[in-house]
Parts: sequence; structure tokens; C-alpha cells
Amino acid sequence: MKKSVSVLSVLMALCLSACTVFPVPQKSEPEISSPSSETVISKPSEQPSHEEENTFPVSWQDNGIFSDYYQTAYQKMLTMSLDEKIGQMFYARCPQYDAVTFAQTYHLGGYVLFGVDFADKSKQEVKDNINSYIHSQGIPMTIAVDEEGGTVVRISSKSALYDSEFQSPRDIYDNGGMNAIKENALAMAEMLNDFQIDVNFAPVCDISLDEDDFMYYRSIGHDVNTVCEFVREFTKIAQNNGISATLKHFPGYGNNADTHTGIAIDERDYSTFVNEDFKPFQAGMEQNAHIVMVSHNIVNCMDSSRPASLSKNVHDILRNELGFTGIVVTDDLEMDAITEYTNGTSPAVAAILAGNDMLTIGDTMVEDAVNSIKSAVADGTLDESLIDHAVTRILAWKYFKN
Repeated sequence: MKKSVSVLSVLMALCLSACTVFPVPQKSEPEISSPSSETVISKPSEQPSHEEENTFPVSWQDNGIFSDYYQTAYQKMLTMSLDEKIGQMFYARCPQYDAVTFAQTYHLGGYVLFGVDFADKSKQEVKDNINSYIHSQGIPMTIAVDEEGGTVVRISSKSALYDSEFQSPRDIYDNGGMNAIKENALAMAEMLNDFQIDVNFAPVCDISLDEDDFMYYRSIGHDVNTVCEFVREFTKIAQNNGISATLKHFPGYGNNADTHTGIAIDERDYSTFVNEDFKPFQAGMEQNAHIVMVSHNIVNCMDSSRPASLSKNVHDILRNELGFTGIVVTDDLEMDAITEYTNGTSPAVAAILAGNDMLTIGDTMVEDAVNSIKSAVADGTLDESLIDHAVTRILAWKYFKN
């Protein structure tokens, strides 16, 4: 069996140095340790002067997945500059050069790795690279990958890195039923742990029964009850083995076109989502899934004017009607569905206003996104409290995981 290397090991190593700034708190001791004099995270020039200002806002309390760490995370957030807080909200593509410096410059919350980040590299090279990213700054980065199986396999498709390519959930289920799904989910989690990757942008919760659908070959492709069982088992096994599961693509992709290449408009009525598409997401939430990814489809019955990823209405449904309390992340904001919709301008501010905690974004878009967010805070378009709330949840999640 492959030996897992957890982020906890990273944090323990950091604690031995003089630069530790993200200590892992105990649930019984919610006070966060003060950063050392050599901290790489600078404090803002003014600290709250009243004790009540250091208390996690009652209006933010949701008794959710990470709630035991909200107070500690909130106190940590108060020590951070605006640049540091904004950086935590990014899941950036990993640049091919100077990735450590890039992460440090923008205080990134995480990298999402694609096939190019694994191509033509040995297992040790990949491990060393990922380890350097995690260690790049005081608040450890989270490392994500799309390892769905089938047509989306960033790591297992590289023979130098894994023995065999993971099959699609559809093929696994058709050949071996739910027991085979469980065995596959465990093997996938063990592989990701071996590389210190702590987030999988999977499982695909979309229901697709038509071979002509874009999402057909990425879905398990059976009735809603089977999809729910698949999502439930995949999520449980991944998270029991240290991998945060990501339910995608909310609110459900259906038979819509590929948003990588243009805007897709979903004309289905709301009852279809309630009776079918929402259910796999709810099954994953029952297993306390850590993350939900929101699609770029324009879903007319929820918001006819904005892609779901940029729609406050869609996020309100996810939070208020379905009761999700974890991390909400956008699909890749570099996809054509978004660049066409925003006419080339940064979608970052709209994504935060909609209610996303983290933004999946290309490395070439990060600087513009940071500047857009800072300008929006300065001119009042974006209330900084929205950033504070998202960053508090992100930090609570990182504490929870470790």
C-alpha cells in the first residue's frame, strides 16, 4: 500500500521553524497563536480595539461542517492584509515557471493542477514540486486536481506516475457495480494522498442519459437514485481518506452544451432540478462534502441574465434552500462561457458578489483579478466583509482538514 503524506506532516514541520504562522488549533482551545516576529504574513496597520470586534459575527454562524473552527479562523483573518485575503480566494492554474514565487507574490490559497503539470515528469519530480507549493507560504496551500476517471484523468493517464488509468464511473459501475465504485474511490484517494494532493474536483453529480450530451461520458449515466448512491459513496470514501470531495457542476449540467467553448443556456423548469438534478448534490451534502463547484450555464428558471457561477440567485438556492455550508468554488473562469459573457473583463468581482468562496482562475488572469477586486473594494462596489466571510470559511476549512 502506498504511504500517504498528509498536510498535517507539513504543518508539523513548519511548527519546528521560526516562521510558522498557521498553527493547527485544538477544538478545545479556539484561540489562535500569535504570529512570530519573522512571519511572512503582515498584520494590517490597525487592529480591532474592542473585544467584540474579535468575535465571529453571529450572522455568519451556520453550525456547518467547519463551525468548530470559525472563531479561530476569524481571528486569523483579522491579522491579514487585503492582498493576503484576496489571495486565499484563488484556486489558480499553476504557472510552468517560478510557481513558488508566483504563489508567494499573490498569497494564493491553492493551485489546481492540470495534465501539463504532470507530463514528462517522474513521480519524485511531481512530489517535490507539490511539496514546494505547499511550503511556499505561512498558510499552507491546498492542491486540487480533476481526477474523475475516464476522459478526465490528469495523473493516472501518465504511466510514469500510476500503474493504470482510472476508468470512468460509468464503466466501473457497469462492470462491477457499487462495490467496484468503492474500490476505485479508495484507490484514487490513496494515489492523491501519495502526491500530497488534498482536493479532488470530483465526483461529477450531473445526470446524463443521452450519448449526445456533453457530460455523458463524464457522468455515471444512470437514473437519479444510482447517481445519488455513487456520489454518496465516492464522497464518503474520499473524505474518510483525507481528500476533500467536490460536488460538480451545480445546479446540474443536464443536456447542455460545453461551456468550455461558449455560453450554454438551460431552458428546463425548476421542478426538474428539484426532482432530479439537486438530489445527487444533496446526497453528497449528507456526507458533509467539503466543496461544491458551480457551473457556467445560464439557467433561465433561476437567473436568465447571468451564468450560474456569477448568479447570486443560484448561490442563494445552494446556501439557503439546500443548506450547503462548505466551500463554494467557481468552475474555471477562463472558460469561453465566462470570457464571452464578461467581454474580456475580469469576472472576479462578479464571482465574489454572487457568493463564491474560491475562484478557479488561470495564472495569467490573477494580477488583473486582484487589481479588479481591490478597486471594487476601494470604490464601494464590493463590501470587504464579503471577502472576510469567504476567507474565514476557507481558513476554517483548512484548520478542519488538518
